[in-house]
Amino acid sequence: METQAVGLIGNMAVAPTTKIRYVLYARKSTESEERQILSIDSQVKEMLQLAERDKLEIADIRREAHSAKDSGQRPIFKEILEDIRLGKFNGVLTWAPDRLSRNAGDLGSVVDLMDQKLLVEIRTYGQQFKNSPNEKFLLMILCSQAKLENDNKSINVKRGLRTRCEMGLRPGIPPTGYLNEKRTDRKCHANIDPERALIIKKIFKKVAYEKWTGKKIYTWLRFELDFKTIRNKNLSLGNIFRVLYNPFYYGVFEYPQGSGNWYQGKHEPIITKELFDLAQAQLKSNTLRVDREFTFTRLMICGLCGSGISAGEKSKKLRNGKVNHHIYYGCTKSKDKNCRCGYINEADLIKQFEVLIDTVNLDEIEIKHKIRDDLERFKRFQRTLLGNREKITIQEIDIHNYAKFVLRDGRPNEKRELLGCFKSKITLKNKTVSLI
Repeated sequence: METQAVGLIGNMAVAPTTKIRYVLYARKSTESEERQILSIDSQVKEMLQLAERDKLEIADIRREAHSAKDSGQRPIFKEILEDIRLGKFNGVLTWAPDRLSRNAGDLGSVVDLMDQKLLVEIRTYGQQFKNSPNEKFLLMILCSQAKLENDNKSINVKRGLRTRCEMGLRPGIPPTGYLNEKRTDRKCHANIDPERALIIKKIFKKVAYEKWTGKKIYTWLRFELDFKTIRNKNLSLGNIFRVLYNPFYYGVFEYPQGSGNWYQGKHEPIITKELFDLAQAQLKSNTLRVDREFTFTRLMICGLCGSGISAGEKSKKLRNGKVNHHIYYGCTKSKDKNCRCGYINEADLIKQFEVLIDTVNLDEIEIKHKIRDDLERFKRFQRTLLGNREKITIQEIDIHNYAKFVLRDGRPNEKRELLGCFKSKITLKNKTVSLI
């Protein structure tokens, strides 16, 4: 900090004055996103004009797009506090006190810096707050008033939502099969969607009475009916289960989700409670949802970013009406969300594993002795069946071929056991398998 030397006027000493270096802090308002951006720019413009008029030194300009309602949730504001502690700034220029804080935690941090004489002044468009008891008290009152407004607003919103629920109106967007009433005087009223409600009812019936699987429902909706949501999207498998677990369809709802507060809906049910219960019983029988583990997951890592390799199944309807199912493997992108590893079909992956087996030293395969035993047992069976009396010989080429046979036609657990016994790590990079 820069200080001016103490001088004398007559016999009276003049106290040193501290030069103030301001950081201009602009934070979004609580309006819509587009107006928030305009609000930040307008704040900066107005405060720069004030700084030019009053000849204030602006050392930096910081913009924040996070709400000040919760303590410690604004990274830019936390940086400013730390920079003040380091002596980079000793003044803050902002549009209004509530730009700095609308919660007790952040307000306490600001006042502490003023008590430590690290923050000399806070200046807003119409006020100045220095390190004096009265001005700090006023600052705390104004920021506390902003917090009170937030708290009251939250209470009022919750009360309004609770009132709507008690009227039988569920807040928010209704599930597939219903449409929101567009009239402003009928907010949260859900009407039957004539295009989709019948299909939703059929989904419950096929689960409850015909014991259809989730995958079968998905295939039926997508490839036979070409069913779309109101946003012109296909229902994913996860969304199908959300439909099946949602009691809204027989007339009741819980709000908020998981709160245990249940309400009787004013909307028209699509299904009966009995049909819903039958579908739930089928869900609980574990015949609908089956957790599937794909054959080659958890055996490879991404050669580009080091993430794991996951798999997914996709279906494609052919011109002849049949449906082809394909399994694809690719990077989970857990370590790099922008990884460009790509995806490879399981059939192509197996072909690459077969080629890899030919290049592998058999000592790389710790399961080599088990493969040899399996081959000997098969050849003994072959000799007994065909009357072949020749001595059994197991060559290296036999072991390679048997390993490739397992990859092509073995059971999933046999394939995993084979590849899991490689001493080297298996990597998938740009749709190509290799060992490292």
